[in-house]
Amino acid sequence: MRFSKMFIPTLREAPADAEAISHILMLRAGYVRQLAAGLYIFLPLGWRVLGKINAILKEEMESIDAQEISMPILHPAEIWQQTGRWDIIGGEMFRLKDRTDREFCLGMTHEEIMTWLASREIRSYRDLPQVWYQIQTKLRDEARPKSGILRTREFIMKDSYSFDADDEGLDKNYQLHAEAYHRIFNRCGLQFMQVESDPGMMGGGYSHEFMAPSPAGEDEIALCSGCGYSANVELALSVPAENEIYDWPLEEVHTPEKRTVKEVSTFLKLTPAHFIKSILVISDQGPVLALVRGDQELHEKKMSKVIGSHRPAQKTEVKEILGVEAGFIGPSGREIRMIADPCLKKGVFVTGANKQHYHLKGVRADKDFTAEWHDIHIARAGDLCAVCGKPLQVSRVIEIGNIFKLGTKYSSALNAVFLDANGQEKPIIMGSYGIGPARIAAAAIEQNFDKDGIIWPKSIAPFDVELMPLNMNDALTVKTAEALYKELKANKIDVLMDDREERAGVKFKDADLIGIPTQIVIGEKTLKEGLVEIKDRRTKETVKVTIGEVINRVK
Repeated sequence: MRFSKMFIPTLREAPADAEAISHILMLRAGYVRQLAAGLYIFLPLGWRVLGKINAILKEEMESIDAQEISMPILHPAEIWQQTGRWDIIGGEMFRLKDRTDREFCLGMTHEEIMTWLASREIRSYRDLPQVWYQIQTKLRDEARPKSGILRTREFIMKDSYSFDADDEGLDKNYQLHAEAYHRIFNRCGLQFMQVESDPGMMGGGYSHEFMAPSPAGEDEIALCSGCGYSANVELALSVPAENEIYDWPLEEVHTPEKRTVKEVSTFLKLTPAHFIKSILVISDQGPVLALVRGDQELHEKKMSKVIGSHRPAQKTEVKEILGVEAGFIGPSGREIRMIADPCLKKGVFVTGANKQHYHLKGVRADKDFTAEWHDIHIARAGDLCAVCGKPLQVSRVIEIGNIFKLGTKYSSALNAVFLDANGQEKPIIMGSYGIGPARIAAAAIEQNFDKDGIIWPKSIAPFDVELMPLNMNDALTVKTAEALYKELKANKIDVLMDDREERAGVKFKDADLIGIPTQIVIGEKTLKEGLVEIKDRRTKETVKVTIGEVINRVK
């Protein structure tokens, strides 16, 4: 392609509201433009990058015998109602009615529709296994779209679905997808890791996420350098470091107007780790008191796994249920269901005394209160690994893919069944596997840039080579450029030629900003010696070669 014929609207400055590096550089380099909050137009360069990524996705999906299909974006409500997700999913789902007043939604994902198809087409164990995939638009009414194409309301996803007769078949397809994902992300030039994750609204019993380290990420993962344990902090198990144990007798301590752990610990000249936070939540089964160490935070999702759906109690509810204001509540003497973090089993603590302006010092588990024990704290850097005891690190990451063992969650709800070898009817066992191509692009930029612009991994760059004749008014320069342009194309090398009548400085700046891996520079001075320059965008190393050597050197 010729630069003069392409739409590449580069900017010298990024819009003030762009914060993530990938967002800034994709705007400045002319890869995307924003239509509205969370809605982006992919311009020619951006669309070429997605095309390169999607080609890799297709090759690797087909290598595990996945078959490409295409599903509608508009879904009848009744299919989602059958699985219960129509009611479970809140404002994130776009809902609408057609002219006959029939309810529909715009697909956030396609588990229901894929299962609906399987329920009508798969009859026998002989039809299994099946793996179907698509690269399709999804829509989510994201409450806070941000960071450019990392968090949007409309996005493209590669989603695949496996259908098996037994758990062994699901295990095999799950592993095949995991291995394919490793190949995909390696081919796309990303640093990444596979971590345990929470299935969330997808359901099922087992899942992993693929994470690309980046300061722009909105997820956090806990990592252990000792044994390799890794998990999303939503799921990560950790052991808070032990604190010094004092042999305090049980006694009330007057703490006037001191309610928070910070206030009371400062007042008593103790560390927050010597305190127990007592947090009242309201579940569907009634009130529950959650207990975590004073230097830890309650993890809502971990708590949900234990007691189901719940919400924090309001101040008036705390007083009504427990008879004392928040800030002075504690577990001693309570006849209420209590869930306590295991790190409270060992030690002597300060808690609320269930009495206004007083705290209780010398509280011990099992002696002064009894509770159900579950890991309900948020893992953080410095906690110890629950597997090997080494310190954990916490890193910010971008989620670029996920895999789920769905089991029979969707097939049972939508009656997707088959007859086994004995003629018995059984539900199909399913898996779901997603990758965000735009997130791969954004993560690649977050991991590959410098002060001058993007440095694309070669496999997903919009072009292999940028050909840069510096003086379009010089006949020999133009002649050489045209000949090289044709020869590069004849050798199947994807080339962008900057044939604009611009100053050399403008061309160099745009080339570095756009980030094509290899630059071929044709200058008048070197051309008189029969040479051109080949520059590596990543290393900035430049070599001079004869015109006849260019093709082999580029290859």
